[in-house]
Amino acid sequence: MDEVDCVVIGAGVVGLAVARQMALAGREVLVLEAAEGIGTETSSRNSEVIHAGIYYPKDSLMARFCVEGKKKLYQYCAERGVPHRNCGKLIVATNEEESGKLASIQARAAANGVPDLRFVSREEALELEPALSCTAALVSPSTGIIDSHAYMLALQGDAENAGAVFVFHSPVLGGRLLPGGGAELRVGGAEPMELRCRTLINSAGLHAPKLASSLEGMPADHVPPTFYAKGNYFTLAGRSPFSRLIYPVPVPGGLGTHLTIDLGGQCRFGPDVEWVDHIDYEVDPKRGESFYAAIRRYWPDLPDGALNPGYSGIRPKIVGPKQAAQDFVVQGPEVHGVPGLVNLFGIESPGLTASLAIADHVGAMLATEMA
Repeated sequence: MDEVDCVVIGAGVVGLAVARQMALAGREVLVLEAAEGIGTETSSRNSEVIHAGIYYPKDSLMARFCVEGKKKLYQYCAERGVPHRNCGKLIVATNEEESGKLASIQARAAANGVPDLRFVSREEALELEPALSCTAALVSPSTGIIDSHAYMLALQGDAENAGAVFVFHSPVLGGRLLPGGGAELRVGGAEPMELRCRTLINSAGLHAPKLASSLEGMPADHVPPTFYAKGNYFTLAGRSPFSRLIYPVPVPGGLGTHLTIDLGGQCRFGPDVEWVDHIDYEVDPKRGESFYAAIRRYWPDLPDGALNPGYSGIRPKIVGPKQAAQDFVVQGPEVHGVPGLVNLFGIESPGLTASLAIADHVGAMLATEMA
């Protein structure tokens, strides 16, 4: 049986960041990915937004890692030449009731370590974005956009330069956790193999709970359930009339139908929330009908027929609809009792923004255990 020091399962953006972190710490790292390349699921099917850290509950891992990760991500992009833009965002109120909610959003952001949100009147907002319709807004100057694939390629390059090895088309079929720490894994693909590792990091995204359950010796009461929340995006025909991201005041259950732009100036709307029981990325064109009314609340000049089905992504949820909002779960030996094992569950948005902070946290957890 082959032996390796550290195995990372999953080459999405968080798995890549973790593999980079472990390799730079001098560990021998093998990354196992079931797909044909990096970031083929959640990591490449999102809004590509660098989030500020505004909405998450105070002291949650989402809030902490988003704020820390945002700073690290902007610095990393600047150092490595990863295409990005600190374009900013407007959170817009479209009636007096919503205007009254802006102060509480600003207060929550400040509690999370995001003190730079600025209240602007309707007139000031229209000076920034003339196509907008609103009663007032908050400006978030630290929100931005990023080329997520270029970012993932940079992470992969860093990891490989530090000695990490990536093996694609290599699904982990199961295995067992060893009493003294580490694991033995059964790996499928064209060339099936078995290998033993000292440290195992489960960063399998949508499949992380199922993977954990396939490991003999994993306490079942520490494996969360799996839910899929599909988010559909629609793209705008023609160039965006906005230069910043536009978010409505949040609604129960989500952030509303927001407008984001990519680095090429293409405008897209979404995601909505569609609970599904299996992974399917088809976008039903009929879902676009509900987008028009939502968007016209802040952009009344949206033309009929201007929205086209774009793409979809699926959030790796560990709580179902109508349940309390979830937090990231970074589960180490102090929780499940298995030395050398870290499970990453429920790493949805803002996972891309938080990726470097999550990787630092995992590295610190394992460094403490190895000490």
